[in-house]
Order: sequence, then structure tokens, then C-alpha cells
Amino acid sequence: MTHNPFALPPAFDVGVLIADDMREVDAVIQRRLASQVALIDQIAHYIIGAGGKRIRPRLVLLFSSALGFAGPERFELAATVEFIHTATLLHDDVVDESGLRRGRRTANALFGNAASVLVGDFVYSRAFQMMVSVNRMRVLDVLADATNVIAEGEVLQLMNMHDPDLAVEDYLRVIRFKTAKLFEASARLGAVLADADFETEEACASYGRSLGTAFQLVDDLLDYDGATEQLGKNVGDDLREGKPTLPLLIAMERGTPTERELVRHAIKHGEVARLAEIVAIVGSTGALHATREAARDEADKARGALEALPATPFRDALLDLSVRSVERSS
Repeated sequence: MTHNPFALPPAFDVGVLIADDMREVDAVIQRRLASQVALIDQIAHYIIGAGGKRIRPRLVLLFSSALGFAGPERFELAATVEFIHTATLLHDDVVDESGLRRGRRTANALFGNAASVLVGDFVYSRAFQMMVSVNRMRVLDVLADATNVIAEGEVLQLMNMHDPDLAVEDYLRVIRFKTAKLFEASARLGAVLADADFETEEACASYGRSLGTAFQLVDDLLDYDGATEQLGKNVGDDLREGKPTLPLLIAMERGTPTERELVRHAIKHGEVARLAEIVAIVGSTGALHATREAARDEADKARGALEALPATPFRDALLDLSVRSVERSS
């Protein structure tokens, strides 16, 4: 890991800072997941129980606390954004025909595609019930917009599948719609709850958008620079699905004609038979390093946005989060 002047001391633990708040969020999640339909209960608890980094709920908690809001609504909305994320995962795994997530079999692999899609719909609709319960029109506005943009991002990604000629700008557009938008909304919600002024709300949203972009860039590079045990998913899944991610786009730009044609063919046909060769090409062309640097640039933007917040341990935690999200290996 390269030295980062913004990094906090190793002793700093974001988890400890908001541990009690996250327990409250977990309690809301468990309560709100309850359904009298047994299969809904089983699948929803299965995917939520798989854990995950829970970054989106953390953003709601950290930004609301950084701006002085301590009401219980923050727990409800932190759980709400996790539900929206969970619903997208259930649907994504069906679309992508994924078999492994967070180190466990996906819900669609265990329970079937139809059940996963329908339970995803349940989790989405429950999220809307939860956001209504907060009784703030601005909250509804933020989250309704986010879910709509995410859906657009899903369709854009589907359109881009198996296209080796995809422009980097179009690839980044998918990231900003599909991934960064919910990060942005989560951060913005903290400002909305605290009744922050327009400039502060936009700064919070900017942090979330940049952090979400950085996070997805790292996810995409880890598909060619990780191990299944660490990632919790199969290495090469993106290639099998025909996703032209930044490491592949850079590798084609920098590689020899032979290397370029090999990568192009793999994207077009979703072919992983020569995955080891493609991983080597991605490494030798410097595509992994370039992708990591692009993620660091986004993290720099996120850190700059934090200047709008007062100096508190919560702002420090957001600073630390921007570093750890980019320098991670899983």
C-alpha cells in the first residue's frame, strides 16, 4: 500500500465509533424483514445474514452525526438504504446468473430465479414503507430518485454487455448510475435529516458519489487481482458476464494487437477459458495500477468534499473510510 497523507492512525476504528448505532440499525433490519410468508422470511434473512460491508448505512449514520442529528430516524433510513441495496443484489444475481456472493451461494442458486426476483420486489417495497414512515417529503424525493437512477444504470449495463468498444465515459456513467447513486443518496440523507443548507447537502452528496465510484472501480480491478476466498465471489465473473470494465478497457488500449484481440474476443463471448492469460495481460499492461489510481482520484474528490463539514470524530471516520475503501484487497 502506498503512503497516503490523509490516512488515519491504525488505532482509529470506525466500527467502534458507531457500534451502538449499527446495532440499532441491525435491530430495525430484523424487525422490518419480518413477513408472514415463510419463503420471503427465509430468503430475505439469508441474504441480509450474509453480512457485507454495510457502507451505505454507515454513510447515513456518519453524516447525520457529523452534522449534529441524533434522532431515531437515522436508524430507519440506514436500514432503508441497506434494503434497497439488498433488493438490487437479489435482482443482479439473477440477471448475471451468479452463483456465489459474499462467500456463499446466491439466493437464486439456492431458491431459484423466480423466488429471488419476487423477494427482491418485497424488499424494495418494504424499503418504501420505511421511508414513508419518516414522514419527510425530501427523504422520499432523494430515495425515489435514487431507485429510479439505479434501475436506469442496470439497463445501461445490460446494453453494454459484450461490447469491447465501450467508451470509458459510458462505463463510468454506469458506475455513477448503478453504484454511486445509492452512496450519494445515503450521504445526502444525513444532511437532509440534519436540515443542512444546500451547499452542505451537495458536499455530502459529492462525497458519496465519489466514494461510490471509487468503491466500484476497486471492485472491478479485484476481479482480476484477487482470490475467490477473499472476494467472496468467483474470480473472472465480470468477464464471464461479458462486462467491459476499466481494467479490460485499459488493457486493450495498451496491449499488443494479439493481446487486444484476445481480450476483445473474451468480452464478446463471455469466455473465461483463457482467463489466466487475460489476467496476465491486465497485469503486464499496468491496467490494474491505472484503475487503482483512478479510484484514488475519486477518493481525493471525496476527501475534498469533507471540508464543508465541522471537525468531529465522525468527519474523521469519513476521511478514514475514503482511504480504506480504495486500498482494500477484498
